[in-house]
Amino acid sequence: MKALILGVDGYIGWPLALRLLNRGHEVAGADSFFTRRRVREVESDSAIPIGTMGRRLAALKENGLHMEFLRGDVSNAAFVYRLIEETKPDVVVHLAEQRSAPYSMLGLKQASDTMYRNVISTLNLSYALKDLSPGTHILKLGTMGEYGTPNIEIPEGFFDIEYKGRKDSLPFPKFAGSWYHWTKVHDSNNLMFANRLWKLPVTDVMQGVVYGTRTRDITDTSLFTRFDIDEVWGTALNRFCAQAVAGLPITPYGKGGQTRGFLSLEDSITCLTLAAENPPEEGEYRVFNQFDQHYSVNQLATYVKEEYERTHEGKAEIVHVENPRVEKEEHFYQPVSEKLRHLGYHPSGDLRVDLRSIMNDLEKFREKILSLKKVITPRTFWKSSSGLSEKPSGR
Repeated sequence: MKALILGVDGYIGWPLALRLLNRGHEVAGADSFFTRRRVREVESDSAIPIGTMGRRLAALKENGLHMEFLRGDVSNAAFVYRLIEETKPDVVVHLAEQRSAPYSMLGLKQASDTMYRNVISTLNLSYALKDLSPGTHILKLGTMGEYGTPNIEIPEGFFDIEYKGRKDSLPFPKFAGSWYHWTKVHDSNNLMFANRLWKLPVTDVMQGVVYGTRTRDITDTSLFTRFDIDEVWGTALNRFCAQAVAGLPITPYGKGGQTRGFLSLEDSITCLTLAAENPPEEGEYRVFNQFDQHYSVNQLATYVKEEYERTHEGKAEIVHVENPRVEKEEHFYQPVSEKLRHLGYHPSGDLRVDLRSIMNDLEKFREKILSLKKVITPRTFWKSSSGLSEKPSGR
């Protein structure tokens, strides 16, 4: 199988490339290094140091692996067409989108940039494959955040409904909670439409929140993936682990009852690999809900505190802070995840074991985490600009 990974420099893209290469697949990767630039924009950095792409490719070579790399922006249609022509992939894994909800909420500039880059990149890919390789499988990474937190069970993409005596199977309604999450909804709708128009084979993955520093393919420090902990680019569980290791308070937002689906980085890569190696039928559009378990933010904070105190000297403190987001802090949450298990997926292990692994890795970079202390505390509030947004000029 020839795989093209868009966004190969990212948290998920890099370890996915390692996994596919180690399984004997041919891999090409593309990236514009957008995340590296935007993380610097908010005065942050990966808590775990990572090399340049040149150094990463050299590390692959030292491990007997080779990946073709092309630098470019997938919101540029000409670049996407060239990518498809040159790489001729069997599957395109689309990870090349602005991935931060808080970044999209900084202000008009960031919201517009998120809307443009994410929606246009998926349109570019759809048209390029329609024109050049309509049988290529699109494996697009979405998010469980597209669904929101409805007061009913969340199915995998579609549900059966009866209304005024008539029945149908319809896309499940979406209730996204940020401009970023709405772009993922728009992507899903556009891919459904592209599938209906041109019969492009599509797997739309609604992924939970990913945590972790390692997969089984990350065998030495030169192969580490990025690990963000700041309030814009980091996620709750990764941030909690970093706070505990650095002796900082663990900070759930608001009441902490917000519940989401979570999965380890190892399991995320396993699921995406399964989806790539088991493509949809010709002309099929399918949706996978991809997560292991769902936890509340309070549960995760408690698990991190308990595991840190059990395995390290010292105490960890939980301090609730004002919630910068507009979201329900107590709610029903019951998503379904069956299709990947039908393909043979089994979760890899125990959350507490994963927490120990994360914190052991982060111990080596405690000083780096402390240097990022000022960007961990929430500054991006959904209801108001953080002051980082550029206001439009002119009348």
